[in-house]
Amino acid sequence: MVTGAGYRAAPFSFIGRFKVAERAYYGGQAVIEGVMMRGQKTMVTVVRHPKGNLVMNIKPLSALYTGRLRKTPFLRGIVVLIEAMVLGIGALMYSANVALEEEVEEGSAAGKLLWLSVLGALVFAVGLFFLTPLFLTKLLEAYISSSLVFNLIEGGIRLSIFIAYLIAVGLMPDIKRVFAYHGAEHKTVNAYEHGVPLEVEAVRKHDTAHVRCGTSFLFVVLMIAILVFALVGMPSLWLMVLSRIVLIPVIAAIGYEVTHFAGRHADNGWVRAILAPGLWLQALTTREPDEGQLEVAVAALGKVVEIDGMDEAAAAGS
Repeated sequence: MVTGAGYRAAPFSFIGRFKVAERAYYGGQAVIEGVMMRGQKTMVTVVRHPKGNLVMNIKPLSALYTGRLRKTPFLRGIVVLIEAMVLGIGALMYSANVALEEEVEEGSAAGKLLWLSVLGALVFAVGLFFLTPLFLTKLLEAYISSSLVFNLIEGGIRLSIFIAYLIAVGLMPDIKRVFAYHGAEHKTVNAYEHGVPLEVEAVRKHDTAHVRCGTSFLFVVLMIAILVFALVGMPSLWLMVLSRIVLIPVIAAIGYEVTHFAGRHADNGWVRAILAPGLWLQALTTREPDEGQLEVAVAALGKVVEIDGMDEAAAAGS
């Protein structure tokens, strides 16, 4: 067990299966040697300690992530972006604490450096995936006859850069392990949504791809960006640059609604056909997990389902 200020740790203790409301959807993200799962009101991060045991961080979610805004169409897409940033970085910090056997508090110099790194990564992502395609397409402007063709070329360049980036980072050994935990997260959620007991052997048989994956979401965002930027047309360069920045939340909000709809109709053949390219891309961001990695994901999802089940039981008894 790992303990210390800034997080609460607990030994791995989940065995069994719990059932919650039919409309509950679960998801999370891979972290350093672990998996974070988000419940209806709780976030659970489970990490494998260097000594081999599992440690668990249980964190209640604030009203921002569980209230009305989180359920309001289009606005919830913006909330999810904030959630992915704040909760995702918090889970990463916790996993770094455990994996490095150190403590990195949010207010510490190391914590501030981490947040600065995240800010730098955001600036890099906007520059690489939104501004670079624009500038490259601008070089071909003399040969482009319409705004639609311009945006189709820009979108093609953007998608090519995105795929190349995924392939490049996937070659890094440490990222390969994170991608394996990503695969474990998907297998576990898929198993739960198919009514399979949350046990390693049962979970192992399921797919590493999932329609609500962030990779699929990003693919949808890239496709929607083509349509949105086509509506902007071809104004002056500075207006085009500004549109590629300020419209990102709008595009993300629309993208979230598309992904959310797909997640609720995942068994529909037409939906899966439309989202097939996003599912194929997940082959670049997931790896087949080993038994230990599956154990981590099962522990994380099992705990949030257990907590949600206890909350529902308490509410029904009150």
